[in-house]
Amino acid sequence: MRMRQLMFPPLPADPTRRKALVLGMAGAMGTAAWSSAAHALPPRTLAFPRDHGSHPELRTEWWYITGYALAGGRGWGFQVTFFRSRVDTAQGIQSAFAAKQLLFAHAALTDLKGLRLHHDQRIARAGFGVAQASEADTAIRLQDWSLVRSDRSDGQGGHYAARIQGEHFGLQLEFDATQPVLLQGREGLSRKGPESTQASYYYSQPQLAVGGTIVLDGKRMAIDPGGGRAWMDHEWSEALLHPEAQGWDWIGMNLLDGSALTAFRLRRADGSALWAGGSFRAPGQVARVFDATEVAFTPERWWTSAVSGARYPVQWRVQTPVGVFLVRSLLDNQELDSSASTGAIYWEGLSELVREGTVVGKGYLEMTGYARALKL
Repeated sequence: MRMRQLMFPPLPADPTRRKALVLGMAGAMGTAAWSSAAHALPPRTLAFPRDHGSHPELRTEWWYITGYALAGGRGWGFQVTFFRSRVDTAQGIQSAFAAKQLLFAHAALTDLKGLRLHHDQRIARAGFGVAQASEADTAIRLQDWSLVRSDRSDGQGGHYAARIQGEHFGLQLEFDATQPVLLQGREGLSRKGPESTQASYYYSQPQLAVGGTIVLDGKRMAIDPGGGRAWMDHEWSEALLHPEAQGWDWIGMNLLDGSALTAFRLRRADGSALWAGGSFRAPGQVARVFDATEVAFTPERWWTSAVSGARYPVQWRVQTPVGVFLVRSLLDNQELDSSASTGAIYWEGLSELVREGTVVGKGYLEMTGYARALKL
C-alpha cells in the first residue's frame, strides 16, 4: 500500500493570504498533535527494508541526511530532511481530499567560502500522487524533490539518492552505506523524556560515502571522490514532547577514524537539561548507548541572529562516557526559518568535532526552541 498525497496550492504572493494559509495548516497540525493521548511505544525488532519506509499509523516521522563535501575547490555542508505528520482530526473524514497525512521537506546548502546558507522548503498533503511516501522502503517524493533508497548490487549495504531543486541551489546527491545500520537507544527504541510515552523508534546510518553534484546559481560542481561523509537519521513516534521541553540540542558526528558519535539533550526554558542520551560506535564494534545522566552540554560561545533575534550557542563542550568533545560551528549564521512549512525557526549547521585540541570529525549540530518553544 502506498500513501498518496496532494500538494497544497502554490503559496500566494500576497503575504496576508500566504500567512493565513500557513497558519491554517499549522493550526490543523496543532489540533492533531493534542487530539488524543500518546501511548508508550512497545519494544520491537526493527525489520529492514520495511522499517526504512513510512509508518503512517504513528504521528510524526522524519528522514534526515546531513553531511559535508568538497566540490569546485571548496567545502560545503548540506541538509535534506523529509517530514511526515499524521493529522488525527482528518482520519475519519471520508474524502480523497482530506489532509490525513502532511509531508514537509527542508533542504539547505552551507557555502563555507561564501559564508552563506541557502535554504528552501516544500509542503504537501494527502491525495492523488503528487507527493508520496512508500511504506515498503525509503521512497519519498514531494513535488520535484525526492529521496529514494535501494539495495546496492554488490550486496554491501544500501544506496540513497536525493534530488533537490531549490530557488538558487540544487542537490543531486548519492550516498553509499559503509557500515551497518546503527540502532539508537535500546535496540532502536530511544527514550526522549522522563515518561515512557516520550520515546521514538530511531536508527542512524553514519559514515555514508558521498557523491553527486552541487548546483549554485546555475554553476554545477561535481563532488570530489572521497571528499565527504554524510549521516542519515530515520525516526518515528507517537509521542508528544514533555510539557517542560523548550527544544533540544543534538549532534551527529562522523569521526575521521570511522567512529560515529550521537549526543542530544532536551532542554527546559531556563536552559537546564530535561533529558539526554546518545551513543558511540567504533568501526566494527558494538555501539555504546549513553544513559540520560551520562551526557552534558555546556555552552561556550553564543551567536545572535539579526533576523529572528534568537541567541544560539555555536560552540559547545559536550561530555560523554567516551570523552569530552568541543563542538564548534564552521559558520555561525546557519539559522533556518521554516515558517512556511513546519513553522519552526531553528539552527542547524555544519560543525567540527575537537578532542584535546585536535579536529577528530565533522557533522551537524541542531538546536531548536531558541527563537520560540518547539511544538510537535
